[in-house]
Amino acid sequence: MDFKYTEEQIYIRDNARDFAQNEIAPSSVQRDIDATFPEEIVKKLGELGFMGMMVAPEWGGSGLDTISYTLAMEEISKVDASVGVIMSVNNSLVCFGIEKWGTDAQKEKYLKPLAIGEKLGAFCLSEPEAGSDATQQRTTAVLQGDHYILNGMKNWITNGTKADYYLLQAATDKSKGYKGITTFIVEKTYDGVEIGKKEDKLGIRSSDTCSIGLNNVKVPKENILGDLGIGFKIAMETLNGGRIGIASQALGIAQASLEASVKYSKERKAFDAPISNLQAIQFKLADMAVNTECARLLIYNAALKKDSGEKYAKEAAQAKLFASKIAVQNALEAIQVHGGYGYVREYLVERYLRDAKITEIYEGTSEIQKIVIARELLR
Repeated sequence: MDFKYTEEQIYIRDNARDFAQNEIAPSSVQRDIDATFPEEIVKKLGELGFMGMMVAPEWGGSGLDTISYTLAMEEISKVDASVGVIMSVNNSLVCFGIEKWGTDAQKEKYLKPLAIGEKLGAFCLSEPEAGSDATQQRTTAVLQGDHYILNGMKNWITNGTKADYYLLQAATDKSKGYKGITTFIVEKTYDGVEIGKKEDKLGIRSSDTCSIGLNNVKVPKENILGDLGIGFKIAMETLNGGRIGIASQALGIAQASLEASVKYSKERKAFDAPISNLQAIQFKLADMAVNTECARLLIYNAALKKDSGEKYAKEAAQAKLFASKIAVQNALEAIQVHGGYGYVREYLVERYLRDAKITEIYEGTSEIQKIVIARELLR
């Protein structure tokens, strides 16, 4: 494995870092308090090419590799994990799916505006009765002439209230089980699409999450993504790439927790000396640094396999499992290093913990990641 970044990768990382510090950081605390969606920031991310990073230039994207994407995700998420997940969903779940399985007409109509940031996407898989077991899709799609009629409910939809387009899974033939699930491109403006209330969340509060109802929604046949009955396959393959994005989000939180702890330990004095002189603090910092770097290497390994065309389901699950665990651990340790100050908003680390926890849940819980890893090992 080559551990040296290319000039292009360094350029992407530095641009993402500068943007995060100058454009995202100033409003991050207040947006977290108010649960305000960062519309202008997302628009600027699109203008800079960060909303379609791995999409081919012919479809409006930046044509970058997955390592560049993980670098940008880390830098953005270090400052605000809410912005990170908005970016991740659009890149990893929506753009990826349309580029891989879409027709040229679908790419022209939907992928281009998504890749340049003119439109925003969301991924609709989870349902009230279909969380970790995504095969139990109760949303139905019934063919009527040249349209399908969709009915059902989708839960926990990131970007849900702000998205223009949804990649949505529905059962077109319930008798076939998961082989009867099909993916549709659904526009927010279609009659019968009902946007639920925004969830009041523990963390990533500047990212909106809601339920999406479908009440006799007419979706043209040409909006089927891929083919009939391969929707579950599309969802699972898409989530493999999505896990690299969420792992990178978790890495950003872990790195931010480490950097905040190092900085504070040098400034805070106890017993007439910086607490960084205390071995107890040094051990915490050392463990945080080692674990963060291990997570980073797992992510890069998954990214390199993805770019080389190799199977990467196990590697993506390993990266997501470990990085999310370390994000939570580092955030907890950061609060401990900060003492009482770590428990108040002023020092940010309390937000790192609130933001970190969801990385162990969405795009497959930690338990699901272990199932994926074990399944791949036992093939």
